[in-house]
Amino acid sequence: MKKNLLSLAFFGIASIGLTGCVINVGDGESDWDNNGSWQKTQEINRGNLAKISLGMSKDQVTTLMGTADFNEAYIQQDKEVHVLFYRTQRLKGDGKTTKDECTPVVISNNILVGWGEMAYSKI
Repeated sequence: MKKNLLSLAFFGIASIGLTGCVINVGDGESDWDNNGSWQKTQEINRGNLAKISLGMSKDQVTTLMGTADFNEAYIQQDKEVHVLFYRTQRLKGDGKTTKDECTPVVISNNILVGWGEMAYSKI
């Protein structure tokens, strides 16, 4: 009886100690472990960028494009300017999205006025 009780206590303590063990295999960049989510995101964003057009409202753009990876907003000469950044290209295999891997979408006074580096550099 005492032996069974000790065995039960040992297995109970061992199982509690092992519940926090997790093994992560992969670099976060391959199809094997995340189904290429960054690749799918880029493909979707590039496709959606082809569907936007000048003069769309901010709501129309965000409905089509979804949530931006980064955004900026400020007032310039009494105009409200929003810049939304969407991931469209991979530059580094570090598993992190950076602004230089994104296409900027420029919205001024709630109207889409341009996208891409040229539009971003003109604001």
